[in-house]
Amino acid sequence: MFQRFRVFNYGKVLYSSNPGFGTLAVSLDRQPQYVSLLNPQRTVSPSMIPLQRLVGQHETNALQPSTVPPQNAVYLGYPSSEMHDLFLHFYEGSSCPNDAEQFHLHVIKHGYIGDLFFNNTLINIYIKIPKVHSARKLFDEMLHRNSVTWACLISGYTQNCMPDEACALFKEMIHLGCMPNLYALGSSLRACIISGTYRLELGKQIHGLILKTPFSSDAVVCNVLISMYGSCSDTAFLARSVFEEIGTKSSISWNSIISVYSQRGDSLSTFSLFSCMQHGGSGLGFKPTEYTFGSLLAVIACSSVDLGWHLLGQMLSRINKAGFLQDLYVGSALVNGFARLGFISDAMKIFERMNKRNAVSVNGLMVGLVKQKQGEDAVKVFREMKHLVKNNFDSYLVLLTACAEFSVLEEGRRKGKELHAHAIRTGMFDAKISMQNGLVNMYSKCGAIEDACFVFSLIVNKDSISWNSIIAGLDKNKRFEEAAMNFTNMRRTGLLPSNFTLISALSSCASLGWVLLGSEIHSEACKLGLDWDVSVSNSLISMYGQTGFPTECEKVFSLMPSYDQVSWNSVIGALTKLEASSFLKSVTYFIKMMRAGWDLNIVTFMNILSIVSSVSVCQLGHQIHALVLKYSLANDTAIENALLSFYGRCGEMEMCEKLFGRMQDRRDEVSWNTMISGYIHNEFLPKAMDMARFMMQKGETLDGFTFATVLSACASVATLEHGMEVHACAIRACLDLDVVVGSALVDMYSKCGRIDYAARLFEFMPVKNVYSWNTMISGYARHGDGKKALNLFERMKQISLSLDQVTFVGVLSACSHMGLVEEGWKHFESMKDLYGLDPGMEHYSCMVDLLARAGQLDKVEDFINKMPVNPNVLIWRTVLGACCRVNGRKTELGKRAAKMLLELEPQNAVNYVLLSNMYASGEKWEGVAEARAAMKEAAVKKEVGCSWVTMKDGLHVFKAGDKSHPEKDSIYEKLYELYEKMKDAGYSPQTKFALYDLELENKEELLTHHSEKLAVAFVLARSKDSRLPIRIMKNLRVCGDCHSAFGYISKIVGRQIVLRDSNRFHHFVDGECSCGNYW
Repeated sequence: MFQRFRVFNYGKVLYSSNPGFGTLAVSLDRQPQYVSLLNPQRTVSPSMIPLQRLVGQHETNALQPSTVPPQNAVYLGYPSSEMHDLFLHFYEGSSCPNDAEQFHLHVIKHGYIGDLFFNNTLINIYIKIPKVHSARKLFDEMLHRNSVTWACLISGYTQNCMPDEACALFKEMIHLGCMPNLYALGSSLRACIISGTYRLELGKQIHGLILKTPFSSDAVVCNVLISMYGSCSDTAFLARSVFEEIGTKSSISWNSIISVYSQRGDSLSTFSLFSCMQHGGSGLGFKPTEYTFGSLLAVIACSSVDLGWHLLGQMLSRINKAGFLQDLYVGSALVNGFARLGFISDAMKIFERMNKRNAVSVNGLMVGLVKQKQGEDAVKVFREMKHLVKNNFDSYLVLLTACAEFSVLEEGRRKGKELHAHAIRTGMFDAKISMQNGLVNMYSKCGAIEDACFVFSLIVNKDSISWNSIIAGLDKNKRFEEAAMNFTNMRRTGLLPSNFTLISALSSCASLGWVLLGSEIHSEACKLGLDWDVSVSNSLISMYGQTGFPTECEKVFSLMPSYDQVSWNSVIGALTKLEASSFLKSVTYFIKMMRAGWDLNIVTFMNILSIVSSVSVCQLGHQIHALVLKYSLANDTAIENALLSFYGRCGEMEMCEKLFGRMQDRRDEVSWNTMISGYIHNEFLPKAMDMARFMMQKGETLDGFTFATVLSACASVATLEHGMEVHACAIRACLDLDVVVGSALVDMYSKCGRIDYAARLFEFMPVKNVYSWNTMISGYARHGDGKKALNLFERMKQISLSLDQVTFVGVLSACSHMGLVEEGWKHFESMKDLYGLDPGMEHYSCMVDLLARAGQLDKVEDFINKMPVNPNVLIWRTVLGACCRVNGRKTELGKRAAKMLLELEPQNAVNYVLLSNMYASGEKWEGVAEARAAMKEAAVKKEVGCSWVTMKDGLHVFKAGDKSHPEKDSIYEKLYELYEKMKDAGYSPQTKFALYDLELENKEELLTHHSEKLAVAFVLARSKDSRLPIRIMKNLRVCGDCHSAFGYISKIVGRQIVLRDSNRFHHFVDGECSCGNYW
């Protein structure tokens, strides 16, 4: 009854192992031909079993026992030959929903509801429409099934991208004891391919089942297995093993294994196999097909630009010679290859010469433009080609990625929203999860993270890509806590994280400093075997580096099976963040990297220059500069800025000026800021101010960091007028409300003596961070207003702001200036007990200063002896300074401090001066002579004490006994006048502060001519009728006699005098000082 059915001689049957480039072709002469099930792309009826073949399968399987025994089934036998012909004529190849419903009605109407042939055919047609749910409903209602029935539905699930359902049905088939045919086996393997690594174990089980069947030696099955292992396994080993076991390899076998290595970007293995394919083991090789060239072009697109350019040129000649230049598939691959490597003009030429174009060609060009950050051009190509080429679903996905690569992200987001609306209107949004994932990714990259989160919340069945997209997006948009929380939420769903998930989660942990969660993710990576992934290991190194665990960084690096350039840069960069403590290790890894043959790039030099700058190793920095020249990176702006920073730290400002002069048009904000910072670091403060003015004259845009840097320079020299000019510029630039600039302004005004301005600015700041609070607390402490400093500290605690070490430096300094010993002890102990902060050397120094100012030198010595760390120069200098103020008492403690100081800093003149002053305060002139002799022998020079004031005509600097000023006559005249008035008011010179062995009269004269007294006399001589405050700056600590004199002068002249010495501010008003004479 089947005599009228033709048996087709199927020739070229196609299989796609790589949707992009790896489609293969093979000619088979034997029947039956099963490849059409496995490769939906090139058959007449994609992934469907032809109707004629169903008849043959039905005939051979009619007697096979039913997997579900029929209960009360009414089996009406085979239909007539005429009925078969009628149905074949009307419904063969149909894809119309109405036809499927009509066919189903005819089957029911004519009583053939129990016929396997018609039921299998109906399942095939329902799947083709596609109405998979109708096919499944019919399948469930069938009382009699055979292997074809199962194969039809498994194939349908696979064809409609429902791999989970396909795999579940295959498992059910095996469980019920039905032996799968080639269609079922092939479709199940294809489902594993779609699922990826998640289905590797099932793929292995199917492979084991195949080995127990006659299909184990079937070339087509082996080819599918190669593709399955290539898609599901992390390595090509299993795929290569299957390939090697094939007895007689065909062209499709070679193309399959070449595609596996191509997908992994392994160009060496890909071209090696390509060479073997052409020569063959028996000397009879295979000519490359269009699918071979597709795989080769795909791996070239993953190569470096230089290598890729040469290989593409060679392949273009080979393709032209083989006659595939006008092939649609090869042409699309060429367009994609040239575009991905950045050769957009060449890609456009090939695209324009193609006789035929399809969505793949257009998508390839768009992908290349997106990769080159030319999102606008990609959208333009889409618009121009949408009327000439029928776009597919992937076209819209590529378009979404293009929106994220717009030069103006706001414009890209607007285009993305238009595409989002189109997807909703056309039903694409709900059709496939890849569209929803693409929208999450697009919104994240465009900075619209709220929109990304909203789309993510609408995804019903989230897959691993959905979670990867939102976690990566949150991390990119600095929503680190939410990224970490979403990672834990993903794990609760049972989905396994991929390497991309771990990389984003580790990045968030690094930014948050959450080393515990980072360690848990490290353990997760080890369990999943992802710690062997180079990118995951690099992220682990970066995470441990940022959280301060250098040992773990080195451990991860040492366990890596292979390295890339990022690995070396990561470990050097991680150790660089720890600065001086890991300097030698960073340099060692840098040398090892060079010896291993790796090229140094911009990131490498940035990392190593950073660590070299931090420790100011000039000779090594010069060698690195030479390497920069060798690698032709000297004109890169980032490298030049790093070199500017290095030379500035090393004090070689002339070299900085040469480099800066050569940069010309390459200068950016960082370049200007680095030069200004260099001048400040090397105390060329006038040059720093000039550079800031020059920057503004050049029309450069000053950002928040620039303003903060310039304000720091103003604060260093206490130039209030210049600081106020910068404040005005910040207001004009609308940056005065920026938290960084605002904090810098508070710092500048407090250091320039205007604590009232600083307090007002602080209170009006819309946003305050911990630095803002710390700056204000330190400002109050510096001005001797400890009560306000401690009140501010209490306010800071009330708003639950995170306290840090700097906060407690300001608090302890305030206690020290007020003599609050008990309260100081309380705050010092609370650091560790309440806030978990380990006291640093600055805190120990503050406590030593607190006890020393209170005259409790016995407690100072006991405190030093019990310190868990060795005292540094700051602490010993504080001790020696305290011994100077107690009139020669505790000389032994002072000697001990001096001995330690001279061992630690033998070339610092301050140490000799303090030792001399200690002896002088106790009138031990022999000790003074010995200290000065030691100073002379060490060939060090004492810093000359000076005071300065800023007037309308500029800065005026004075030294003790200075007579070089043009207005010296009026200055000394005014000074003697003040001296007489002070004596009348009760002033008596405190000659104990004249630290020389002189007669009383000479000591008084010496005290009279101190630099700060000359400065105040100058201001009073210049501004006789003014009532404005007098602001004087001094580079050394003010002596007790001058402090007393300034109190008298402020009362005599009726003006406030603000004096800033090296330690703090003194505000003299009507004879009283803000320090309460406790300083």
